[in-house]
Amino acid sequence: MAGRLFVVATPIGNMGDLSPRASEVLAAVDIVAAEDTRVTGKLLARIGAKKRMVSYREQTEHRLSQELVGRMLEGESVALVSDAGTPTISDPGYRLVHAAAEAGVEVVSVPGPSAAIALLSVSGLATDRFRFEGFPPPRDAARTRLLESLAGSATTVVFYESPRRVARFLREVAAALGDPPVAVGRELTKMHEEVVRGTASEVAEHFSAAEPRGEFVIAVRVEAREEILAGDGLDEAVAALASQGLSAREIAAQLKPRGAHRRDVYAALQRIGTVDLEAGE
Repeated sequence: MAGRLFVVATPIGNMGDLSPRASEVLAAVDIVAAEDTRVTGKLLARIGAKKRMVSYREQTEHRLSQELVGRMLEGESVALVSDAGTPTISDPGYRLVHAAAEAGVEVVSVPGPSAAIALLSVSGLATDRFRFEGFPPPRDAARTRLLESLAGSATTVVFYESPRRVARFLREVAAALGDPPVAVGRELTKMHEEVVRGTASEVAEHFSAAEPRGEFVIAVRVEAREEILAGDGLDEAVAALASQGLSAREIAAQLKPRGAHRRDVYAALQRIGTVDLEAGE
């Protein structure tokens, strides 16, 4: 009789979040496939479970997936865990789940902590619809394309980001999406947990004041696209922002999520004649 694959969520910080069911499963399985055996070893020691572990990482998952599926077909049970949170969510593991399911092995979820869901639940942002993007692309152009593609999507988008890039990324969010409301979670469930809410530029300033540390989750609220600005409507919107003292660049950034192209904004400014375009650059 074939064994089973258990996908086990583990704490993202507070060890009290390990469920009794997760403890029971980890104590009962034959093998634990762990992202980092040192991290998981401490968790197993805490619950008094001595288990055979294999290091299941991105570099080894193709080879180990086939090996572990073979063991499960022979009757052994395997628990898949990541260093923290729910496996396969921006972590290795989906190849093992896919291979096990394809081979007819039963795959069982043992749900629990997830940094993305933890932040969404306390973000104060609408969560009737949300999407998870994981870590933003490393290249500037790719990040810009991604953010611009989100404009008008009427959803809350969750990202993971490293502490050294979080302030810069929030400034990019502000520029691409018209400075939307965000919530940023740092060190969720840990001793120094912090959730900062505000516009993207405000929160970027908060994390620019001192070098941030810890693990970050970012939730961005993207509203539905308003009617695309053109003609008199565009002139009126441009004039209203110009009256607030915004530069040409700032006005273009504010109106971009509403479908106004930069060249059209600049043309409107020339018609209105209230902003020095060269100074605004």
